Amino acid sequence: MFGTSGIRGPVGEEVNARLALDVGRAVAAEADTVVVGRDVRGTGSVLADALSAGLRECGTDVMRLGIVSTPTLARSVQWFGADAGVGVTASHNPAPDNGIKLWNPSGQAFTPTQTDAVEERLTNDAVESAPWDEFGKERGVDDASSRHVEHLVSTFSEPDGSPDQPTGDSPNDPLEDLTVVVDLGNGTGRVTVDALYALGATVHTLDAQPDGRFPARKSEPNAETLTALQSAVPSLDADLGIAHDGDADRMVAVTADGEYVPGDVLLALFAREAAEDVNSPATGDTPRPSVAVPVDTSLVVADTVQRAGGDVAYTPVGDVHIAEAASRDGFVFGGEPSGAWIWPDQTLAPDGHLAALSLAALVQRHDSLGTLVDEIPTDSYVTRRENVSVGDRAASMDAIEAELRERYVDIDTIDGLRVETDDGWFLVRPSGTEPLVRVTAEARAERTADELLESAREIIDDNAVR
Repeated sequence: MFGTSGIRGPVGEEVNARLALDVGRAVAAEADTVVVGRDVRGTGSVLADALSAGLRECGTDVMRLGIVSTPTLARSVQWFGADAGVGVTASHNPAPDNGIKLWNPSGQAFTPTQTDAVEERLTNDAVESAPWDEFGKERGVDDASSRHVEHLVSTFSEPDGSPDQPTGDSPNDPLEDLTVVVDLGNGTGRVTVDALYALGATVHTLDAQPDGRFPARKSEPNAETLTALQSAVPSLDADLGIAHDGDADRMVAVTADGEYVPGDVLLALFAREAAEDVNSPATGDTPRPSVAVPVDTSLVVADTVQRAGGDVAYTPVGDVHIAEAASRDGFVFGGEPSGAWIWPDQTLAPDGHLAALSLAALVQRHDSLGTLVDEIPTDSYVTRRENVSVGDRAASMDAIEAELRERYVDIDTIDGLRVETDDGWFLVRPSGTEPLVRVTAEARAERTADELLESAREIIDDNAVR
């Protein structure tokens, strides 16, 4: 039921009001007060009502935030003293979908252990309704987004208060030299616009009208969906462009020339800055800072972080796993090339608004996002990817792992099978939804990448259960 990003699926098929009601009742078993919010999808109001009914029926008080971004909801759990948060959102999924994601007071999404417990209560019907006179109460909260704006403005206005402290001419307008185009994609990313404006930036918006049909572009922001932003940034003589997905937990960027910044490059820039900030003072025996990244991340990130005096730690794919790693001592940053960025000293939620302001501050200090991008030597890395059809994913992966262990000593199994060599790496992972095994290979030379892919493909072909 719960994937790495909560529950998601087509409304009326996999996601409906009965499911939302049941999830609310199951969450109520461990929470006295819960905040509930939703994104702009039209189906969200019914699902949020059902969640609230399930929570209150079991004696839990509910604070309704209305339509808010997912980062705002995640932060609101702590801000309003709640025990948990429930967001009704399908994030970057298409308009017919919706979903449910659960949050802890730390800003971290529910861990697999926590969602397993919720699912077990649902499966076993291990929930109890409260007596008629002990139902939970519901009240509305209408200032969550404005509180998020105020928090970000305060953070980026105070010396040493932010992940990337800006250095504008005026302490009251630290981003006054910047012009930014923000593509909201008809979603919930307005906090970014208001915070940039409050910090002195000149802000232009694209598709700022909330609309759960996502009529302007697909909800997921990437090089294929952001053509309007790529044209608008140079036309408006802006310094950079920023885009969010439907619930604004993701943030991606475009340079002043309209060039889309690849996710691995943006991850390398954020990770380098976080590692350098730790290593900049003369602190003697300060441990090397760590950065959490998923197993399919490019070598360019590890090489960049190592040059900055830090180390990368690999996690399974999914922001919940990034957050879990980043919560440990010594971690200064975590991110995914898909656009989820986590600064653990700020929050364990992927906060697209915080990422947008962090990038703006970085550009303010270094004058050009394009120059920063050029510093990341992506031409030195070659990536190869293929999908292989199989009949039985689990049996195929077991057989593939057995042969890999005969050939290689060290295999990382945190998410699929990752093998590192002296010159590169390859990863074999089963698809979560299709009868496929996916293989990725990367090296610092084209010939080596081809050889790694061929070697992995040979093992898959020999062991796939058709």
